[in-house]
Order: sequence, then C-alpha cells, then structure tokens
Amino acid sequence: MKIEHIAFWVNDIEAMKKFYTTYFGMACNNKYINPKKQFESYFLSFDDSSARIELMRRADTINSGTPANTVIGLVYFAISVGCKEEVDALTEG
Repeated sequence: MKIEHIAFWVNDIEAMKKFYTTYFGMACNNKYINPKKQFESYFLSFDDSSARIELMRRADTINSGTPANTVIGLVYFAISVGCKEEVDALTEG
C-alpha cells in the first residue's frame, strides 16, 4: 500500500501551484477543468516519490461552513492498494 495522493480545496489555485513548484520543486500536470461543475485541479509530484498532491478549486468553495458545504483545506488521503481484487479482499467481511 502507498499514499496515492492528498487533496486540498484551495481559494487561489494558481498561487498554491506556484508555492509548491517554487519552494518544493514539485512538477505539475496540465490543469484539469470541468466547466459544468466549475471545477479545476492540478496534480503535483516530487521526482523521487509516487505520492502526489491534488489542488482543487470550485466556485462554491468557502473558508468555513457546515458539512454540506465544500470547505477550504484538507479533503482526503487516497491510498493505493494495487488492484481492484486487493480492494475487494480488504473490504470483505
């Protein structure tokens, strides 16, 4: 198992991308944009690690709020176990 990526909602996706690429030397993919959901994201990675950071932004993200709102900050850790069969084995019974 390994950490696949860690995701964050951010207010200024371009400033956060610049921060990670400038100060940590991370590489960045092309921006993904979903106009219908007003969603955009970047994946950033280190040369020597398979773990990545995902920066995400939507028009309705806010700085704080109820659980029904999309809130700025850490969203989730994505863990890779290798394959669908391993996921099934880990989640059975």
